[in-house]
Amino acid sequence: MASGKTAPVNTSGRPLVIIPTYNEAENIMDIVAAVKALPEGFDVLVVDDNSPDGTAELVRKAAQTHKGVHLLLRQKKEGLGKAYIAGFRWALEHGYDYIFEMDADFSHNPADLPRLLEVLRTEADMVIGSRYISGVNVVNWPLSRVLLSYFASWYVRLITGMHIKDTTAGFVGYRRTVLESIDLDRIQFSGYGFQIEMKYRARSKGFRIREIPIIFVNRQKGVSKMSGGIITEGILGVLRLKFKQLSGRL
Repeated sequence: MASGKTAPVNTSGRPLVIIPTYNEAENIMDIVAAVKALPEGFDVLVVDDNSPDGTAELVRKAAQTHKGVHLLLRQKKEGLGKAYIAGFRWALEHGYDYIFEMDADFSHNPADLPRLLEVLRTEADMVIGSRYISGVNVVNWPLSRVLLSYFASWYVRLITGMHIKDTTAGFVGYRRTVLESIDLDRIQFSGYGFQIEMKYRARSKGFRIREIPIIFVNRQKGVSKMSGGIITEGILGVLRLKFKQLSGRL
């Protein structure tokens, strides 16, 4: 856990869940409905990279049923990091206080969002829904992928010195002050690399980071977006981040 900055308790504030999508027509209506059913009043921003399967049209349909559902339609697929950065800028421009990253495929359980929000409201600046803080909490992944993810996080901790068990986690919440303090124009990576870089930059600025346990469930519908290039970026990107910090260019 990183420490250093102490932010005042904000028991209200507007929460937003950012869901990046590319060809998630099978999941998007259900995931939006699940988030909107939570009593805490989460709004939803779907950042769609011009999915050819009609994801954006379904989001527009969901917005007619659920208040607080928004669509940010991008012209092409540019990767997870670019989609989230566009979503972060939108969230800050529209006055949200708590901003969350979450997958569209139910690998992250929407029912965990209230727990993450409570941590942000009371004791942390960044909260991570962690697969590894209390053992290995992953369901329906092949063993090879579990080992790759687990040892990737170990490798990141070794190189960076971050005391975070799940460094590649994608179920993350931020206070707006964290996103305002990070120069989003300087974020370089996508996929694993993006998730690592955001945590590394938040830690480098002294923000308080807390992990809470979640159970990660492999998607049941749709196709995984994981690729060898994303994994390679994460491995090499960590070394680049560490070098930039040591040279004062982070």
